[in-house]
Amino acid sequence: MPINPLGVHALVFAGDTTPDRMTEIIDQTRAAGYDLLELSLHDSPNLDVADARSKLESAGLGIVCSRGLAFDADVSSEDPAVVSRGARLLHDSLQITHDLGGHHFTGALFSALGKYGRPLGSAGRANVVATLKDLAADAADKGMTLGLEVCNRYETNVVNTAADALRLADDIGADNVVIHLDTYHMNIEEDDLVRPVHLVGDRLGYVHIGENHRGYLGSGHLDFTAFFHALADIGYAGPITFESFSSAVVSPTLSNDLAIWRNLWDDGPALARHARAFITNRIEAGRGA
Repeated sequence: MPINPLGVHALVFAGDTTPDRMTEIIDQTRAAGYDLLELSLHDSPNLDVADARSKLESAGLGIVCSRGLAFDADVSSEDPAVVSRGARLLHDSLQITHDLGGHHFTGALFSALGKYGRPLGSAGRANVVATLKDLAADAADKGMTLGLEVCNRYETNVVNTAADALRLADDIGADNVVIHLDTYHMNIEEDDLVRPVHLVGDRLGYVHIGENHRGYLGSGHLDFTAFFHALADIGYAGPITFESFSSAVVSPTLSNDLAIWRNLWDDGPALARHARAFITNRIEAGRGA
């Protein structure tokens, strides 16, 4: 059996988080054999937190929440009002994660989710550091961990490589801030899928597994064998979550931000079952190498 808790992103099953939809998402996550559900909080106004927590606990599932920010609530902005809106959104999202029973809040917590037309400035980066210092302190008071997801250049200008994430985490200077690697983004920005894992080492706290086109695992060109061997090299025992997107499942607030234009699959439950078997096999192969 895998040593890592295995998760699946809710957008494999549905694009919104109304109570009826959450019932469907949770049931399908459990049926596919996962240990935890990752929930993007972009649809949080429609989320009944107490109801969702009850359903998660009944299903025996853990919960991880993630999000990026919007350009009018961007903590990497040089406009104090925009930064303030972003900080409030982060603290509110942290509280939702806590109220759901989660201990891990991750994602592009440092910027808007979208293509920037300029490099990050020093004032904007200082705002990121100050905001995330405060958020990390809030998280520590709640017994929670923050993840810095390394995203590609078309989704942020703040953290594009594992080295970027380590520098930001060092500047934040909090023990409860960990690095979140994602094979989809690594394929774009890193030289390979091995050296970043070794570089991050015991500071790795969360992993997204996604193909180069975010479709079926194994249908693209990513070297997952090397990646899972690297995870075994560092003794990574944290969560590994499958993330995939298709135009078959549309989130009104997220699909456009992620440029989900293609129909890479139609059957989310079948995709989820395939991904769990794929990841389990790679973990076992990596540990046995």
